[in-house]
Amino acid sequence: MPFSDTSGVALRTDNRNSYAQKVEILESMEDHAIAQLELLNDPDTNWQPTDFLPDMRSENWREQIGELRDVAQSLPDDVLVVLVGDMITEEALPTYQTMFNRFEGAQDPTGVGDSPWAKWSRAWTAEENRHGDLLNRFLYLSGRVNMRAIEVTIQNLIRNGFNIGADGDPYKGFIYTSFQERATKISHNNVAKYARSAGCKALSKMCQLISGDEARHEEGYKRFMDKIFELDPQNAVLAFQEMMKKTIQMPAKLMEDGQDKNIFKNFETVAQRIGVYTAHDYADIMKHLVDRWKVPTLTGLFDEAAKAQDYLSSLPERYRKLADRMEEKIAHSQPVPFSWVYGRAV
Repeated sequence: MPFSDTSGVALRTDNRNSYAQKVEILESMEDHAIAQLELLNDPDTNWQPTDFLPDMRSENWREQIGELRDVAQSLPDDVLVVLVGDMITEEALPTYQTMFNRFEGAQDPTGVGDSPWAKWSRAWTAEENRHGDLLNRFLYLSGRVNMRAIEVTIQNLIRNGFNIGADGDPYKGFIYTSFQERATKISHNNVAKYARSAGCKALSKMCQLISGDEARHEEGYKRFMDKIFELDPQNAVLAFQEMMKKTIQMPAKLMEDGQDKNIFKNFETVAQRIGVYTAHDYADIMKHLVDRWKVPTLTGLFDEAAKAQDYLSSLPERYRKLADRMEEKIAHSQPVPFSWVYGRAV
């Protein structure tokens, strides 16, 4: 027996995982998607990287660069490595817009489409583009890192691409972005704290601004899923389960610098060791999304979806126990050399 949502879109129980049905849901959500565009700022009034970097038109531009380089000396190598990894992740932006454009029902076929999804995709990408620009220029001017090794890593990452495991499914895609935007928010915010404690207030401000952007983007994707859980809870909970079973892969997973085949894993280890982004954060994000979408209290689910509900409701606690074991292992990890900081062991 089919059931209907308040918008009148019929949800078919005989083939509830079909892309066609999900496309119908996205079409019914266009007004909702338009409303979320308010989360994205006007480029004319938004911050830009130049606002926080030395003014090269100024008569004292040399002094400004000197001040930046002086304060950057206080940053320890482990914070630099995490900052570089975060920046490289932001610089792989072409991959992310390509990813969004594969979501069935949310594509921008011409590149200049007027649909709410196309407008969101381009505006989101435009805001994200500033993050890599700002951090890249800061690191270049700091003189603390090997920019050529970093540039090789960026080119390799974009060249290698990335598969989030959504298979073109918009529900899975929005679950991924909800999770990932929250993860990057946490990472940038924690780097901001380390920069501030090291006396590098300018970098702290930069990372706080980026974290604020990620928070707005996270909210947009969570609102998309709020509506999907309202209109199609069966498929929503099944998509959520599938993404959690696959585990959320970080978008810089395929980075390589031409020297260290395990550079992403080593970067992750440093980030976890100093507490910038940890397995406990992963479990906390999972719990946040389970609660946000009210998974434990969903009603009227079919057998398969009801099992997914039980699985997701208990998953965060299971991951917390796993995080405890992982934390102990990370604590005993050995420093490794990073090309990004001229081969110094971190």
